[in-house]
Amino acid sequence: MVQRRIIFSDLVPGAPLPWDLYSFDRNGGPLLRKGQLLNDQGQIDTLLAAGLFVVDESPPSVLHLLNEANKRLERMLHELRDKHNAEHELRDVARDVLRAFELNPDIALACLFLNQIAGTYAVRHCIETALVAILVARGMQKTRQETLVITAAALTMNVGMLRHNDSFQSKHTPLTREEMEIVRRHPEESADLLKCAGIDDEEWISCVMLHHENDDGSGYPGGKTSDEITQNAKLIGLADRYCAHVSARNYRRSVLPDQALHKIFLNTEYKIDPALAEQFVLRLGKYPPGSLVRLRNGEVGVVTAASGSHVHALRDAAGIVIPAALLASAPLRSTSEPEFAIAEALHEDQAGVRFSMKNVWGDQARL
Repeated sequence: MVQRRIIFSDLVPGAPLPWDLYSFDRNGGPLLRKGQLLNDQGQIDTLLAAGLFVVDESPPSVLHLLNEANKRLERMLHELRDKHNAEHELRDVARDVLRAFELNPDIALACLFLNQIAGTYAVRHCIETALVAILVARGMQKTRQETLVITAAALTMNVGMLRHNDSFQSKHTPLTREEMEIVRRHPEESADLLKCAGIDDEEWISCVMLHHENDDGSGYPGGKTSDEITQNAKLIGLADRYCAHVSARNYRRSVLPDQALHKIFLNTEYKIDPALAEQFVLRLGKYPPGSLVRLRNGEVGVVTAASGSHVHALRDAAGIVIPAALLASAPLRSTSEPEFAIAEALHEDQAGVRFSMKNVWGDQARL
């Protein structure tokens, strides 16, 4: 059994509680019973401040956590202009995203490549960018507190142009001069919105403001150069660029992970902080978890572990799709063995497979 801390958005005043609620120490029994009505806002605030917990009988699911975080984030970003004390709630969403990653990094990353986070592209992209940023931040031994700020900044980096994102994503023609101005202004607009919503963490605001600046001064909105850009802002900017490449859009296919890695970090026209480039290449690798691949023996499968070390078969060597009922027991191939080495990455349409992540990664990957 797992204890989950209840937050303000979990409680609906006037609605019956869906669970028994406890203090951190459950020995004294529930403080509030399932079905009880909460009408006293003062009581709710007091209980939340002291710590209120629900006992989850089933192990937490990475997919469920990320999708719930995405729904909360979408609502909060759209309402941010009317908020004046949003920092606590935004940090809670960042904690949930970080918690999902810590539960199982492989599943969290696989969600990105297998399109398992529902919702609009604009908000989903921020969640995905946060996951990649967390991966690299942890690899660089950044503290949990610093990683949380990086996560919060990635989740809110584009709020200044959220109203325009859907129309931009559906365009089949280049952006107009006016639209490009909106894009170039959005880091500053986002930072201003966050300040008005009560965010006073300087590192958070700095990351949002600087995440599109480049070391050579070619970025925006200020044309800053290397020494003027914080490492965390650079980290978020690179995660943003990588996720933009590997996500499919209305007007184009996604870029395959190995090609995106090569284009951004190994064969780039931009000057990139070498320490960051090294960490991105090391942590992501050519075939991150969730990559669809063909093996040398002809099997098609999905990478399940970091560095492309293991692949779960989805089609056999003859090209026959493994039925869903048998997928959980399908072969797990070690790519260190020559016949099971990865021959190439595949787009979803090339692989021609549909599968539930739960049948590959288990209960932590249930929807």
